[in-house]
Amino acid sequence: MKVLITGTAGFIGNRLAERLLERGEEIIGIDNLNDYYDVTLKEARLAKIKDHPGFTEARISIEDRPVMEALFAKHKPNKVVNLAAQAGVRYSLENPHSYVESNIVGFMNILEGCRYNGVEHLVYASSSSVYGANTNMPFSIHNNVDHPLSMYAATKKANELMAHTYSHLYDLPTTGLRFFTVYGPWGRPDMALFLFTKKILAGEPIDVFNYGKHRRDFTYVDDIVEGVIRTLDHTAQPNPDWSGDKPDPGTAGGPYRLYNIGNNSPVELMHYIKVLEDCLGKKAEMNMLPLQPGDVPDTYANVEDLVTDVDYKPDTSVEDGIARFVSWYKSYYSQA
Repeated sequence: MKVLITGTAGFIGNRLAERLLERGEEIIGIDNLNDYYDVTLKEARLAKIKDHPGFTEARISIEDRPVMEALFAKHKPNKVVNLAAQAGVRYSLENPHSYVESNIVGFMNILEGCRYNGVEHLVYASSSSVYGANTNMPFSIHNNVDHPLSMYAATKKANELMAHTYSHLYDLPTTGLRFFTVYGPWGRPDMALFLFTKKILAGEPIDVFNYGKHRRDFTYVDDIVEGVIRTLDHTAQPNPDWSGDKPDPGTAGGPYRLYNIGNNSPVELMHYIKVLEDCLGKKAEMNMLPLQPGDVPDTYANVEDLVTDVDYKPDTSVEDGIARFVSWYKSYYSQA
């Protein structure tokens, strides 16, 4: 199987490419290696897979329409996983245009490439951020999500709507995956675990928003990737019971599906920090701060549909996941 993956220098995309190469798939990997965060880390991720005989690297931007058209026409992938995106809730308040360019224009190019080149299944990253102002927990894909609280969340909701349209118009099977607070080895430096670890080891105070009362469905990266692979192998099908009288947001009359991939076990931020302190053997100095614009107090994934359709439920504890991250962090930066 030939799989096109966007974001192969990224946190999740790189691990996904590794897993699929290990099972013998041919991977075309797209990434522009932008400088949103440390490019050296992105290069180090790529170094793990770039010499694999099944891997073809394309250092391009998904926003570049002519280049994307040429790439799809040349490689004719069987399946596509779109993980490239401008990430970060808080950064979307500072630079909203970059989210439209990457997450909307780029995704449009992905959809068109799939449409015109006979792609069998498109799987794409959405986000738990789409739940926005929802407070009915655990968050279900069958809930309405029309109240995003950041531009990042709005672009991810837009991706789901765009995919729905292509599934309806062109019978393109699409599956959107709402990821819940991913963490683990090789993670993004702008994420809390990475920032906390760096500052605690340096003896610097960490910023703890919402006075530590956040609850997050922290999900280990390998659990996310397993969910991506299982849904990639399970091509989206129409829901024969779908009705416009009582429209179900998580399915459709066309080959369209949404799934939550989360640990289904929310953890308070203060506990998360305590586990990190234990793993580092060092206490954190904390700046207790209010909830930030665009943030939500809690996330909690209902994963019943994921279990029913692909027989999978993430289950890595934060104790195990953070320990693995700290081990990687110390090893990576001691070598660096």
